[in-house]
Amino acid sequence: MKILMVSSEATPFAKSGGLADAVSALARALRREGHDARIVLPRYYSIDQKDLKRVDGPLGVPLGEREEWGAVFESTLPDSDVPVYFIEHEGYFGRDGIYGNRQESDFADNPRRFSFFSRAAFQLCRRLSWIPDILHAHDWPSSLVPVYYCALEAEGDFAETATVLTIHNLGYQGIYPKEHFSALGLPWEAFHELGLEFYDALNLLKAGITSAEKLTTVSPSYSYEIQTPEQGCRLDGLLRHRSADLVGILNGVDLDDWNPATDRYLPVRYSPDDMAGKAACKAALQREFGLPEDPGIPIVGMVSRLADQKGIGELFGSDYGAVAPLCRDMALQFVALGSGDAWCEAELRSLSERLPNFKARVGYSEKIAHLIEAGSDFFLMPSRYEPCGLNQMYSLRYGTLPIVHRTGGLADTVSNYDQNSGAGTGFMFDHLTPRAIYDTVGWAVWAWYNKQDHLEAMRQRAMRLEFSWQLSAREYVSLYENALLAKRDERR
Repeated sequence: MKILMVSSEATPFAKSGGLADAVSALARALRREGHDARIVLPRYYSIDQKDLKRVDGPLGVPLGEREEWGAVFESTLPDSDVPVYFIEHEGYFGRDGIYGNRQESDFADNPRRFSFFSRAAFQLCRRLSWIPDILHAHDWPSSLVPVYYCALEAEGDFAETATVLTIHNLGYQGIYPKEHFSALGLPWEAFHELGLEFYDALNLLKAGITSAEKLTTVSPSYSYEIQTPEQGCRLDGLLRHRSADLVGILNGVDLDDWNPATDRYLPVRYSPDDMAGKAACKAALQREFGLPEDPGIPIVGMVSRLADQKGIGELFGSDYGAVAPLCRDMALQFVALGSGDAWCEAELRSLSERLPNFKARVGYSEKIAHLIEAGSDFFLMPSRYEPCGLNQMYSLRYGTLPIVHRTGGLADTVSNYDQNSGAGTGFMFDHLTPRAIYDTVGWAVWAWYNKQDHLEAMRQRAMRLEFSWQLSAREYVSLYENALLAKRDERR
């Protein structure tokens, strides 16, 4: 099967979040399954031309009555044979930032930038004489791909192609003033017929949801949650309407980068069969953060973007957050790594000075992130919503039991502790409140001091769970096959 991933991000070329990791990992996994998976993304200013090979000739991209011109470069994903194509347009992508920068957090011309990119994906395929079976768009920046397909490409070269759209985070929809519609190069009737209209504005993701053959999200629970008014971000009605075509497929974990038996960042490696290295990592973590070295006290770790979605108000709010009282009341140590909202960064620094058993680093370090995953006993992840989440899967793989809010991918990957039988792989709470966080951390600390046999069995169980991208890729292949069948049925 021939599959083109159309994405605004792909590791290691361009990344602002988990989308980049997911796209590259899925393409690699599909390739290992024997499919011809490729990626196309913009050539941003930060991607150096000299590391790429130029494809001969300019690329003409028709957008309504005008034609714009770009160029194509190619490379491969590191440590793989996945082809990666880059669409160059100096006016659109020859600047710092993927979606915005320090001066302009959301570029005003993003509709024009990403409509050009989405339309260019079709022209790229023609240039390569390679027509994919599946055009797989990711999030709002490439959600116009299925729209252009329905409006302009459903016949001719792409008549047998099916479109798929993955929603990585419904909170980001690409909403802009409707005056931008003219830049898309679509007939005016498409504004309503293909779902672009949204409360008298332009919504790129809504149009993709309306137009794609099949829809996916990055976990089964999230696929149901986004069909509710609480988490549907004003698109729940449309998603319920498309529910028969909506599937939740859990993201995998990069087993090369996140494996305690081979992790290059750890002072001592370990595995389920030899856990001695985890104790050494705990001691190293305590030294790194200036905490007393004590194997008998539990460490609660956290690595997070400091944003409202991650539950930081309930954790660190200066008058009501759970972290200060639980550090005062419980025999534990707490370590945190993250950056984001300025007020929260300031609060982390303040707590580090006021509480002897709380230490935080503001910023991000890959080495420290790995050490926290390996050296902590518990990992706290109280996200308000979490489409998939990766850190809880890293934690499980490292034998660090997650403490999580029961939502989205967290609910799909962690099973709750049963203190009678010892079953489970973590600790869960149902409502995101400071009290719920306090009580659930307290429950984990109680188990530490009273049920070590249960915790050891949970660690073993957690470390042997399978979160391979190969499993995810096989589910995507099944979805692609269904999309192609639906397409053929339509054409009969």
